[in-house]
Amino acid sequence: MAKAFIKGVTDVKRQPGFGLIAGVCIAVLYLPLMIIAVYSFNAASNIGASWNGFTVDWYASALQNREFYDSAILSIGLAFAAMVISTTLATAAALGTTRGRPWRGQTATFVAITTPLVVPEIVTGISLLAFFAAIAALVDINLGLGKLLITHVTFCIPFAYLPIKARLEGMDDTLDSAAADLYATRWQTFRYVTLPLLVPGISSGAALAFIVSFDDFTITQLIAGPGETTLPLYIYTRIRRALTPEINAMCTLLLLISFIFIILSFGISKRRSQ
Repeated sequence: MAKAFIKGVTDVKRQPGFGLIAGVCIAVLYLPLMIIAVYSFNAASNIGASWNGFTVDWYASALQNREFYDSAILSIGLAFAAMVISTTLATAAALGTTRGRPWRGQTATFVAITTPLVVPEIVTGISLLAFFAAIAALVDINLGLGKLLITHVTFCIPFAYLPIKARLEGMDDTLDSAAADLYATRWQTFRYVTLPLLVPGISSGAALAFIVSFDDFTITQLIAGPGETTLPLYIYTRIRRALTPEINAMCTLLLLISFIFIILSFGISKRRSQ
């Protein structure tokens, strides 16, 4: 009985008012998104007009917009490249900080990898902007789109690193020892034992890295140069010029892609924990 009482006291869900507070938080977070999605089907020509009927014409208009299409292709290509590179580096970092004997500086390395998660994006963006400006001044090299790729890889690494590290920490170390007893080399152990078991963590981290890169606005706005307009930047420029229901359709498509990858990452992590 005492354990049940303690559990009831420590369980946040059982606290008075939890349901109300949770409902308010969910409404504040998701109600504006739902309004955007609903009004993307509004036949009215004004973004703030009353409901004038159902239509999908704004989606057709958005998909036929060449600028929207080009920025979407750039965002997807950039996010895919950043996902591949950051996930590869995050996997190596997770193996180095999780497997083997503890080494001096391991904790400091973990802090350095995860620091971008807690540093404000504006600070990260300004520091990267200063870094690229210093490179351009010293060696007179314009990296072009490479600046965006390096930037996205930098802040995507910790998002890919944490799920992979968590997966490694949940794996049985004796499997590596068993492979060594069967005369497997380190590469064979990694390829045939560690990597197959690590795939769910890598997949979850890759999905997070992709959507973080795809959705980023603050840092990208500071680093992007002429002709490097990603989808969030394009939607922002459209809002500054004119407000049309087509923007609602664009935002809804962006939200749909984000939710797909978030659900994918969550589903992979849930399957991994079972």
